Amino acid sequence: MTTASHDATLRARTEDLAEALALAGPRLDRATAQRVETAVGGVRRRLELGVDHTVVAFAGGTGSGKSSLFNKISRLSFADVGVKRPTTARVTACSWSDGADSLLDWIGVDRERRITHSEDLEGDGAAGLAGLVLLDLPDHDSVEPAHREVVDRVLPLVDLLVWVVDPQKYADDALHTGYLRAQVGSESSMVLVLNQVDTVPDSQRENLVEDLGRLVTDDGLTGVHVQPASAKTGEGIARVREILEEACARRSVAAGRAAAELDAAAGALLAQTPSDVPWQLDAAVERELEPVVGATGLDAVASQVGAAVRNGYGMPELPAPDRDTIALSRARWLTRAGAALRPGWQRSLAESVAGADRLRTAVSGALKGVDLDVRGPASSRAMRRAAWACAALGLVLGVVGALALTEVLDVPAPWGQVLVGAGALLLVTAVVLTVVRVAMRRRRARRRSAEVARRGRAALRDVLVQHLGEPTQRVLVDHRRVRELARSARDLPSSRPLTGALRLPTAGSPSTDVPEEGDRASASA
Repeated sequence: MTTASHDATLRARTEDLAEALALAGPRLDRATAQRVETAVGGVRRRLELGVDHTVVAFAGGTGSGKSSLFNKISRLSFADVGVKRPTTARVTACSWSDGADSLLDWIGVDRERRITHSEDLEGDGAAGLAGLVLLDLPDHDSVEPAHREVVDRVLPLVDLLVWVVDPQKYADDALHTGYLRAQVGSESSMVLVLNQVDTVPDSQRENLVEDLGRLVTDDGLTGVHVQPASAKTGEGIARVREILEEACARRSVAAGRAAAELDAAAGALLAQTPSDVPWQLDAAVERELEPVVGATGLDAVASQVGAAVRNGYGMPELPAPDRDTIALSRARWLTRAGAALRPGWQRSLAESVAGADRLRTAVSGALKGVDLDVRGPASSRAMRRAAWACAALGLVLGVVGALALTEVLDVPAPWGQVLVGAGALLLVTAVVLTVVRVAMRRRRARRRSAEVARRGRAALRDVLVQHLGEPTQRVLVDHRRVRELARSARDLPSSRPLTGALRLPTAGSPSTDVPEEGDRASASA
């Protein structure tokens, strides 16, 4: 992969993470949001400065000898080495490049605490460290809070972190709990130097290195190289320089450190969006529709409308929705929709959907638009009048015909039979009209009752969709998008070569280092 491709990949991952952070916003816990924001800002700034330099930091506790190691590697006496602790709260830097000032400004190294290494000091030996910016950090376990603050600020900015420990304090909990366990995922950008091995008998050195490796593994770190060394005698110093030279030879170390920062931040973000949420709008609405219908008394009112249409009288009204039932329905909705969400996302969901009172008002308003028409069929009244007329006329004709047949009235005999028959026919017609009218009202009553129930349910469904469903959908869409962006920021295949580990010697392997001439002299002195 070319340099431009490396930078483009890192920029794409950084912008994905920045977009995810902007989208998640206050839904993240403060620590995660700050971690992601720091990673995004740091990688952006580092890309602006370029990744041609390799920033290596010596970090360690009080008395670990990291300043002596810094001086031994740089072959200068620039870092503070003192008997009285702590010595300084400021970072010391030695750069093997004239163009590191902007980078050191960004890291926050004071101008008077910088030195530029000259090739004249080492001859051809300086070429292997070209581009190196070596930092000596304050003691991380200092009694001065300002020292730890400096360490905490600088650590995320370096490309290769060299933890310098000594045989007496290598198992110190402040190191393992406070720092190493937080570096899981950055193993490819970390080395441990076990300094002062000259104080340990030869027979115990291998066991000491193995024990330190075991503790690091217990911290959750895998593949971290442990290098024994002694700044006093020069043992292991050449091997440490080789490690630094290899780091400088690989431009991807700086890019890899940036990639590791993005990986860690994306992992923290994914922990806030651990899985996709199996949720469907239609199914969620259908689950809560019937409880809301019950809270409004819609079915009872629909039945009353049917009865009023059937009987021809009555004027039903919808009661106010039951507040407790509406509140319970909303609570069930939030529980089901937010079951797989982290607390911050659950709070966002609860804030996005309508509150119980607002939901109750919306339900009541929606049902006011449902027509509770109790009028019968348009022809019902005419049929009733016709039935009454037929019945009345039939009775009159029947009576007249009967009187004629009994000769009470002087009417020719055939007409009496005709009048009786006509009256009977009119009475039958009245009965038929009444039966038809009742059937028509019952049929209309059923239709009106069903229509009220249907329209009421449709109105309530719209309320649930608008006030609960759509806000929930927006939150879950954001949740899914944040997850996708975080996975993209962490899992882009093209970024994988940037995070490969340095090809370091195996911990505990035989060392071929011998003290350099200058080192022998200082040791013998």
